[in-house]
Amino acid sequence: RPMPPQPAQEEGAERTRILLVDDDERNLVALVEVLQDIAEVLPVRSGEEALRQLLRERFAVIVLDVLMPGLDGYETAKLIRSREQSRDIPIIFLTAINKEDAHLLRGYDSGAVDYVFKPVEPIIVRSKVSTFVALYEKTLEVERNAAAEQRLLEEKLAAEQERNRALQDLRIAEERQSLVLSALPMAVYVKDSPDARPRFVAGNVALLTGYQAAEFEPDPEFWASRVHPEDRVELTVGNGQPERSIEYRWKHADGEYRHFLDQSVRPSSDDFIAGTLRDVTEQRTMQDQLLQAQKMEALGKLTGGIAHDFNNLLASVLSGLALIERRARLDGSAGELLGMTRHAAEQGRELVTRLLTFSRRQKLVPQVVDLAVIQSSLGSMLKPMLGGLVDLRWELVPDLWPIYADAPQLELVLMNLAINARDAMPDGGTISVSVSNQTVAGGDDLDAGDYVRITMSDTGYGIPADILSKVVEPFFTTKDVGKGTGLGLSMAYGFAQQSGGALHIESRVGQGTRVSLWLPRSNVDPLPLPGASKTAERPVARSPHRRILLVDDSPSLRALTEMQLQQEGYEVTAASGGNDALAFIERDPAAFDVIVTDFAMPLMSGLELIRRARVLQPDYPAVIITGYANGPELSGRSENVEVVLKPFSSSALDRAVQMVLRRRIHRGAGMQSPA
Repeated sequence: RPMPPQPAQEEGAERTRILLVDDDERNLVALVEVLQDIAEVLPVRSGEEALRQLLRERFAVIVLDVLMPGLDGYETAKLIRSREQSRDIPIIFLTAINKEDAHLLRGYDSGAVDYVFKPVEPIIVRSKVSTFVALYEKTLEVERNAAAEQRLLEEKLAAEQERNRALQDLRIAEERQSLVLSALPMAVYVKDSPDARPRFVAGNVALLTGYQAAEFEPDPEFWASRVHPEDRVELTVGNGQPERSIEYRWKHADGEYRHFLDQSVRPSSDDFIAGTLRDVTEQRTMQDQLLQAQKMEALGKLTGGIAHDFNNLLASVLSGLALIERRARLDGSAGELLGMTRHAAEQGRELVTRLLTFSRRQKLVPQVVDLAVIQSSLGSMLKPMLGGLVDLRWELVPDLWPIYADAPQLELVLMNLAINARDAMPDGGTISVSVSNQTVAGGDDLDAGDYVRITMSDTGYGIPADILSKVVEPFFTTKDVGKGTGLGLSMAYGFAQQSGGALHIESRVGQGTRVSLWLPRSNVDPLPLPGASKTAERPVARSPHRRILLVDDSPSLRALTEMQLQQEGYEVTAASGGNDALAFIERDPAAFDVIVTDFAMPLMSGLELIRRARVLQPDYPAVIITGYANGPELSGRSENVEVVLKPFSSSALDRAVQMVLRRRIHRGAGMQSPA
């Protein structure tokens, strides 16, 4: 007989089941019919099957027949009670006999909670089973409610923990943000309207302004009153726009003006404004220094180029004057005129020397210099130049380091600085020269190392701040016309740069000027410069058969130089450029004893010409004539190449030619085998 349909369970709820155990099929059918509307009934026909079902399912109550083949009801009940998962399930025994007390006690002892006697009364069995089913369902409801409450409690606890973690993360983020803002030259502010004063809400206001944020509260005009007068109009530029970025100067608590970058936004259509304030003083200073360095570099290149061309002109003038003086017989007035012309040309040469010093192309001869000796030699020269109204004071620290510099150029620089200081004190004053040892870790214009700082201070009228950066530019001067060339400080600047040091100028109007010259310390005696002339050497005897290949792209200077060399007794072949000169050498490499060539020529430089000529004939003696000084190319020139600077005299060029000839003779003698 098929089992009747079971009652529907609430969706999602655990099913309530009754385990019905009886070996009689008829009893099972009858009991299912009676109990099926109470809960889902699972009928089985043996104790073994019942135990298997208990391993898989939970039951509200077990209705168990006492007398069954195999495992009877008592044994089955004991096994049910011995298992952890089934020990608490109520057991109702079914029995048709054994109503005696002994049998009932045995059943209760086996784990039964009640008895139903056969023949079964449906009302009785339904009542007893319903009680346990209701108790089971109530227990399930309690468990479900407890589980739900536990879940809610756990969810609440998890939400509270998440909230606490979020609050902690927020506090940490705020602390870190505050720490970062306090470490930066930045402040965050808000304003209730475009014209209102800023109200600081974050950042290191004290580091930025020198004042605490609360100090701005009492006076609404305090902030605007410390803006530089020239920049106050900047505060109204773009006022009220959705976004604004302006820069202005603000007077710090220490009295110095700082450059502030003010960036603000209006998050909505109302007047509320939020913004940040940053100190960009260092950035602005570095930009100004970079622009000034680029400007000075450009001026140096321009000045060097002009000086080179001017040197060519002066070389022609002085060479021509020398030839006229040697070849012509001049009366008194003509000789005086010639002397005046030569003097003017030599003044031009001095001017070119100063220009080359500024452009760092002047030829320097560095050596170990004792500043005590410089002080002694300059003192006697400067005293009459400074006059009686100016007092010159020297202060040298003990154990002063020697420096490595060109001594004559250093004396000239110090003399020019002293004259500038004198001119800044027309009513008299004091010039103080202090010399000290300094070790620096490196900076914008000085490499790390040991230096000697020579500081010259005056008590004159000072230099205005707006022109302080211009005073080292060539020809810039604040003196009246005819009282200065504007090359003194530019020469000092170029000398310091070329010597591996720096020049620093500080000045305040009405208080005076202080110029510091930094020069590198000398640790060891310098080696002799390659190719340096030695005036004590005895010149070689000239021979009319010494043959010179002269190369210069300037026709006038080439002609004058050729006449000078011929005047000294040389045979000269002239070429207008490197290619023409190589053509002469290729025809007969041994036709010339010396190559005399200009350095800067189109298509091929003098150094390149010498290099190619020595491919044809090694160790070709050579002399380079140049209007430049110590460029990298000339510093790295090959052996037995002398350099003569324009403008030059006949004797200077002659000495250079003799020098390279002497070296060739000595080298040739050294290579001969002994007899």
